[in-house]
Order: sequence, then structure tokens, then C-alpha cells
Amino acid sequence: PKQLGDFEVVSDIDYFIEEHFQESKNYRVFNLCRSYRYQTSGYYVSLLASARGQKPIPSLSTIQEMKTKAFVKITSDNLDALVQKSLADIKSDTFELSIYFGKNIARKYDKLAAELYKYFASPLIRAKFSKKNKWLLSSIGPISLKDVPRSHKVDLIYFAESYFKNATVRKPVKSARYSLAILRNPSEELPPSDDKAIQRFIKAAQNQQIEVDIIGPDDLRRLAEYDALFIRETTNVNHHTFRFAQKAKALGLVVIDDPESILRCTNKVFLAELLKRHHIPTPKSFIIHRKNLEQMLEKLPVPCVLKQPDSAFSQGVMKATTREEIIEKTEMMLKESDLVIAQEFMPTPFDWRIGIIDNKPLYACKYFMARGHWQIYNKKENELDYGHAETFPMEEMNPKLIALALKTAAAVGDGLYGLDIKEKDGKYYIIEVNDNPSIDAGVEDRVIKHHLYDEIINVFVKRLERKTKGYTE
Repeated sequence: PKQLGDFEVVSDIDYFIEEHFQESKNYRVFNLCRSYRYQTSGYYVSLLASARGQKPIPSLSTIQEMKTKAFVKITSDNLDALVQKSLADIKSDTFELSIYFGKNIARKYDKLAAELYKYFASPLIRAKFSKKNKWLLSSIGPISLKDVPRSHKVDLIYFAESYFKNATVRKPVKSARYSLAILRNPSEELPPSDDKAIQRFIKAAQNQQIEVDIIGPDDLRRLAEYDALFIRETTNVNHHTFRFAQKAKALGLVVIDDPESILRCTNKVFLAELLKRHHIPTPKSFIIHRKNLEQMLEKLPVPCVLKQPDSAFSQGVMKATTREEIIEKTEMMLKESDLVIAQEFMPTPFDWRIGIIDNKPLYACKYFMARGHWQIYNKKENELDYGHAETFPMEEMNPKLIALALKTAAAVGDGLYGLDIKEKDGKYYIIEVNDNPSIDAGVEDRVIKHHLYDEIINVFVKRLERKTKGYTE
């Protein structure tokens, strides 16, 4: 066909040579060429579309990821529960799933097809699964129209027409220099930014001629449409936020939080070892596993704080006030993780929170403990109680406090971090490094107002300009 919905169908040669395709960024390219092999026409369509700023599907990085066994294995692991459920009734030891514009001809595989399309956005793909003890994704790759069985052609045309009819393709704003996706989850109970703060980020970006879209957990496949990703949802490694960060990095986007920062900050075991290696002061910390629990009991201070490695927002963090409690709570945590962090309990009325981006201080707050509680958050049965916060001008801060925050952030990376610091007897101790720190209207921005949002957006602009000029970060 010459037309699919609002989309024009053109040959690869026309795309290569027609002047209007060469000069406009306002096209989106869906590459249906026969092959994407290196130096074929299909390869060059995606290559030139990327160079022209036309955000092709598939992108070159997606083409490469389909060939990369490690990425295929990661995808298989991430989708394991869905794969086992979807293929439970298959009697043979192998299975092939054809995916046409995110769909399969059998509706029972729709969810699996859609999830695989999010990872490997390409018009026509075939996934191969094999079973030993359980089903595994063994390979996935693009297919050409000639590889589509005749009996599938009617469904393929229907899927294509439906896809292009309903495609929510972002139309670039002509005056925009760059495009930014902000990842949020509307169902998150404690998001890192409230609605007002998000609107202030959008305004700051628009002032820099950056077009902004809010995307959600189901929009992984849309990342190729953007130049940058800003994650404003609480991150974790075994979570879609990490997959977004990985995919964004693979696509060449500027991304905050980057996957390395998420890995380093969300795992307390890694962080404890990192801070120790850099001689950064912390409360006394111990790594506990099943085999050294009895030995550690002789060393652990009482009371102490026990942390699951991937704990966040006071979840998976417990205080133990007796040795019996230490044993009971540690054994409970060891059912979820092979390692647990035990840390000296250091009670203070507040924690310092120092915001850092690109190795520069951004804001300084005191987060006070929830009333009658030892943490900032106190989650009760049907309510959440949290302490109030105060924000201070950076010039009023003790230089030693800021120096410690900067040294710690530099050990982790150059992203956006919130450093939680205890002050006791005139000394400072790092408690946590948060890769996805809270930025709420009226709290962290209370002192420097809109400049807070401007500073963060400026980091995106600086990194985007460096990429545009061909420099590596």
C-alpha cells in the first residue's frame, strides 16, 4: 500500500535520495526492509534515520541488542514469570513466537508479544524459546515479509493498519532543540516528585527549547522517540525503572538516573563496600550472611539497624534492640537475600539531605524524624506519617558537610544524588546515597526556587550538546 493510516509508504531508495526526507527531522521512520544486516539497505535506513534525527524503529541499538546473547538473557530473566505462564501448555521443548507490530495471531500470547516488543521494538520479529528445566528465550530477531507465512498475511495487514491508525507517535515541535521523556508512575504511593515539581521541570525544559512528554511504565518501546530520559519514579534493579535506564543508555539517550548509579545506590552491600574503599565515614557497618551470623553477634552493637540490600524509603529497614531481635529479624531478612547489612544505630533528631548533580551542590535540607519514631517515614496500617523538612541556603552550610557530600557523590558517579548525612558530636557520617532523590515543590526548592529545576535541566542540555558535537561523556 502507498498509505497506512497517516503514514506514507516509501521505498528504501526514495528514502535515501529524496531531498525532503534528508532535510526534515519531523519524520518518524518505521523500517520494514527485508534485512537489517550490516551494510544492507535496511541497515542504512535505520542508520540514516538516526543521523537525520528521525528516530527509526528499529534503532541500530535494537538491531544490535537482538544479536547480543547477554541482552537476550537479561530479557528472558526479566520476563521469566510471564514466559512460564504463557508457555505452560506447550508440550514440545521448543516454541517460536511471531510478533507483528507488537501482536501475535493467537490472542493468548498478546501480553508476551507486547512485552517482547517493548524490549525489541521492530515491526516484524520472531522469538525462539527452548525448554530444559523451564522455558528460556534463546534468540530473537527481525524477519522480512517473505518470512511471514501466507496464513498470517491477513492478520499482519490488520495489525499494521491498527498499529498505524492508533500509533501515539510524538510529533516533534519544530522549535524544539531536544526531546525529553520524564518517567512517572501514577500509582506510586511516594513518588520522588509531586505534580507541582514535575510542572516546574517541564517549564524549565521548555525555557531551554526542550520538548517534554510524561511517559509511564508501559512506554519502554517509546524511548527511541526521545533524546533524553529523566526518571522520576523510585528506582530499583529488579524493576522496570532499571530496564528503562538500560534501554535509554543503549539507545544513546542522556539519562538520569543512569543504570550504573541505580546499581550502586540501590544495593546497600555495594554501597557499604564502596564507601569503605574511599574512606568515607559511616556508622559502623557489617555484612551478615548465614554462615557468619553467630560470629557477627559478638561484634554487632546493640541496638543496631538491619537493612535488606535493596531497601528504599525505610522499606526493608528494621531496628533491633536486643540480640534476640537481631537473630529473629536477620533470619527473616536472609529468606529474601543472601546478605544483610547491619549498621550501628545512630539516633539524631534529623538527617541532613544534600542534593548533588554533576558533582555540584544543589540544595541542603534537614529531614526530621517522624514524631515518636526513629526514621523520617513511619508507615502505619492505613497512613504514612513523616517528619517535616527545612531548607537552607548553601552558603550557610558547614564546608565540611558539603565536602563530604561531594566526595561521596563523586565515588558513585556524576548523576543526581541525595546524600543522607548524620551529624553527631560535631562529626558527619554518610547514611545513604539516593540515586533518585525527592524533589518536591515547596521543600527542596524552597530557597533557590525555579533555579533548582533550571540547574537540573541545564545538565541535560550540557550533555545533549556534547553528544551533538560528537564528544563522549
